[in-house]
Amino acid sequence: MTSLWSPGDPGTLSDGRTRAAFPDHFLWGTATAAYQIEGSWDVDGKGPSIWDTFTHTPGKVLDGSTGDIACDHYVRYADDVALMADLGVNSYRFSVSWPRVVPTGEGAVEPRGLDFYDRLTDALLGHGIAPVVTLYHWDLPQPLEDRGGWLVRDTAYRFAEYSDHVARRLGDRVRTWITINEAVVISTFGYAFGTHAPGRVLLFDSFPATHHVLLAHGVATQAVRAAVPGAQVGITHNLSPVLPLTGSSEDAAAASALDAIQNRTYLDPCLLGAYPSIEETRIPVDLSCIHDGDLETIAAPLDVLGVNYYNPTTVKAPGEGNPFPFEIVPMTDYEQTDMGWPVVPSGLRDLLVSLKDRYAEQLPPVMVTENGVAFPDELVDGAVDDPRRVEYLRSHMAAVGEAMDAGADVRGFFVWSFLDNFEWAEGFRPRFGLVYTDYATQQRIPKTSFQWFRSFLRGDA
Repeated sequence: MTSLWSPGDPGTLSDGRTRAAFPDHFLWGTATAAYQIEGSWDVDGKGPSIWDTFTHTPGKVLDGSTGDIACDHYVRYADDVALMADLGVNSYRFSVSWPRVVPTGEGAVEPRGLDFYDRLTDALLGHGIAPVVTLYHWDLPQPLEDRGGWLVRDTAYRFAEYSDHVARRLGDRVRTWITINEAVVISTFGYAFGTHAPGRVLLFDSFPATHHVLLAHGVATQAVRAAVPGAQVGITHNLSPVLPLTGSSEDAAAASALDAIQNRTYLDPCLLGAYPSIEETRIPVDLSCIHDGDLETIAAPLDVLGVNYYNPTTVKAPGEGNPFPFEIVPMTDYEQTDMGWPVVPSGLRDLLVSLKDRYAEQLPPVMVTENGVAFPDELVDGAVDDPRRVEYLRSHMAAVGEAMDAGADVRGFFVWSFLDNFEWAEGFRPRFGLVYTDYATQQRIPKTSFQWFRSFLRGDA
């Protein structure tokens, strides 16, 4: 595919918008996660995480790789921040590694771990980049998993203690905090289907993990607000609009059930203080893990809701013998990413508008905390031309503008990801980055999409 944009062209969106069409206070950034980029997995007192254990187990990652080195960001962070400054973002969302700060998950703090995030924060601010800190992006300390992990209620309170440590250290410079990234992935992939760490296959019995992760959000919110008066605290959910394959009542019921399971099970407790009913999810679960007062803790008002969007999901009524109340149908009529996901920019617009309509005054301001795409990028003559990513970002960012035109209160957009990195169970094959990572040399090579985004951020027109 030949680029529709080349260096020197205006940085405009697919509908012609420029950066000037968005509010001055709008956050434009990129995002990463600690395990995916830091490396130095056993350096400076860091303890093992469930992802260290999972990736060191043969057969768990498609290409057999680990995050032991990843992008070596723990060593190269200063150069990476300088590259972000060259890009022109005004914000950067990164996650803190729990086992780097509290190696066993509780008890003594490792000062060298906190020192790293202290240096990273100062480097960002020194370049005029506002840090947005995610406290948990999937790297649970292995000793806590050995005691039951997110299936155990006590893990939520250990998370609050760790969050307090981080907030007290960085809170004088960090305004915006995300407690948990993608609770649905933590519970479903990690505890229901076992495709992510810690690899448990519990199916419907995984609900305690769902509840305890959300409870962890609630108690960590309290901890951060106590440590940092005036902090803006939120949670990030991975949301997918669910579409029925046909207009039949059976397909509509299937779509409603998956929406309740995949989206509302995580949104409703945070915004409405209640889970969808079993009649709505059509999944029998044991709710005995919910204690009095839990939902009030989870539903403390948010300052921001993070939304990660990659694609919608189409479903139909389940066939005979299917234990789930839906059957997912591949959306093959759309362009497909390297992850096999359909490219549907309108889904982001519709999602943001539907949140406004569904939750009304209960919905806080929203930030798109992740949106991006993996394509099979190739390094040719020292450069990486990724025109499909440029068009993906132009159309999805335009969709955010359309949602704002329709009344959605969106305050930021973060491209996933800054760097090509370790993509969990997929290993190093998928490349989501604006910057190409040569894993053999750790050389960073900005792609065409980096150049386009820089042009957009500079307001070139």
